[in-house]
Amino acid sequence: MSDPWSTWTAFEGERRLRTGSRAEAAGAAHAALAMAEGPILLIEDATGRVVDLDLRGSAAEVAARYAPPPVPPRPRGRPKLGVVAREVTLLPRHWDWLNTQSGGASAAVRRLVDQARQADGGKSAARARQDAAYRFMSSMAGDLPGYEEAIRALYASDRDRFEGLVAEWPADLRDHAVRLAWSQRNPV
Repeated sequence: MSDPWSTWTAFEGERRLRTGSRAEAAGAAHAALAMAEGPILLIEDATGRVVDLDLRGSAAEVAARYAPPPVPPRPRGRPKLGVVAREVTLLPRHWDWLNTQSGGASAAVRRLVDQARQADGGKSAARARQDAAYRFMSSMAGDLPGYEEAIRALYASDRDRFEGLVAEWPADLRDHAVRLAWSQRNPV
């Protein structure tokens, strides 16, 4: 199965149609529109949010609309290392301090970010998973038995209790909620 943090999932009612790229999920939703017996929803797995996609037109038009953008030309600098240039706004005293650090301002900022990530101990990633699962469950499973207790177990990080509470849910909803709640996010 794909990494849940870069995937989208299409549902028809309680049935999962497809998990994959945005284009793949949109294509599955488009294909199911004609014979759908329930609502068609698209979930952005990274956030658990229901998203609106334009499914009008032919299958080819939908596929083209949500195809990944072309790969841009290689930028200058260190693209092999994944270095991305962005703007940072700091006060003069912060720039003064950064300029005195070994390796320069960029190296100092990278070290500070790495230290903060290590000190976090994965709490931010766990919270992001919980929030994504919560949003998904609120949209798709809010009226199912055990929903409120499952949310409590989710935020208590009690996986066994969570899985026990959602065990009787429709398989696709249950499996997707568990996947969003407990899958590990790739390190950034």
